[in-house]
Amino acid sequence: MFGTRKLGRTSDSRKAMLRAMTTYLFENGKIETTFYRAKEVQPVAEKMITLGKKKGLANYRRALAWITKEDVAKKLFDEIAPKYADRNGGYTRVTRIGPRKGDGAEMAVIELI
Repeated sequence: MFGTRKLGRTSDSRKAMLRAMTTYLFENGKIETTFYRAKEVQPVAEKMITLGKKKGLANYRRALAWITKEDVAKKLFDEIAPKYADRNGGYTRVTRIGPRKGDGAEMAVIELI
C-alpha cells in the first residue's frame, strides 16, 4: 500500500476505503475527512493524476482498476489530468480545519489545487 497508517481497519477494508475516497475526490474536487485519512489518500490521488497525464489505454486501465466509477476515470483523463500538464506533482492540498465535535478527531479538507 501507499502509507504505513492502518487507520483501525483490516487491509481489505482500508484499500476499499482509499479507493472510494479517491473516487469521491475526483468526482467532487474535495473531501472533508480526518487528517490522517486525508494524508493517506493524497499519494494515491497524486499517482492517479500522473497516470492521467501519461494517457494511453494501459494507463487508463490501471487507473480504472483503482477508481470505482468509469465516468470518474474518464473525467480524470479528459478534464483533471490535462489541467496539470505543466505541473510536476503537488496536485492536492490537505488543510486542517480543527477537531470534530463528537470525538475530537482532527479534521481536514483534501482538495485538488
